[in-house]
Amino acid sequence: MITAEGYGLRGPRGRVFRDVSFSAPAGSLIAVEGPSGTGRTCLLLALTGRMKATEGRAEVCGHPLPKRMPAVRSISALGPVDGISALEPALTVAEHLRERVLLQRRFAARAARDRTDVAAALKAAGLDLDSLVKGERTAVRDLERLEALRLGVALALLPRPRVIGVDDVDHKLDEADREQAWAMLRSVADAGTTVIGVCTQAPGGALVVPARPAAPAARTAESAEPAESAAATTDPTAVATAAATTDATEEGAADAYTETRRA
Repeated sequence: MITAEGYGLRGPRGRVFRDVSFSAPAGSLIAVEGPSGTGRTCLLLALTGRMKATEGRAEVCGHPLPKRMPAVRSISALGPVDGISALEPALTVAEHLRERVLLQRRFAARAARDRTDVAAALKAAGLDLDSLVKGERTAVRDLERLEALRLGVALALLPRPRVIGVDDVDHKLDEADREQAWAMLRSVADAGTTVIGVCTQAPGGALVVPARPAAPAARTAESAEPAESAAATTDPTAVATAAATTDATEEGAADAYTETRRA
């Protein structure tokens, strides 16, 4: 389960996000929704233990944040995040997969298990190597946007995390590709891995955490009632309240983001 209560981050030049409160069971599809510049990527990084929040509290799979950030990092993984875990355009799909496998390897060679893990991750992400222009030798720069997203999700799934974070899910995707992207992430969540996806427009069926200048509000796939009504339901996936207030600044987010990349 992932929970947050009054979760926030203030930097030297302004607030990045604040008053984020929600509760989501394992296997949820969580959509952090809002326009660029509202601290949505920073919230994603904070919930996956890669950025230190300064207000409120959160808990991921029993690990409190920010107190146990290393523990949260050990059970979570990121898809491509610019400047932190971005795909290398010049490398091929096979090279990305091989590199990630080697990074996960701790002991003696286990080629059979590695092949099984790669196949399972590619299947979960819906990436068919035979359908690519040059198969597994296709360079990332030659991938379509949806193909690159699938590759990023497959790489994130290789260490078998309990939580994955995916930035800019709907960036540069048309309506048909957006539907495919969210269907892929929903299937990952249905298989038991909690998914946090940053987006401009959340899909139906997701637990929505707004990341935009607005009054606190609750919105779920089933209803758009006030926060008090959502909190009263017995369905934990319907408990979601969050807001990035009007003093959220792009400068504050930039400061926090820069420090995270240095770390």
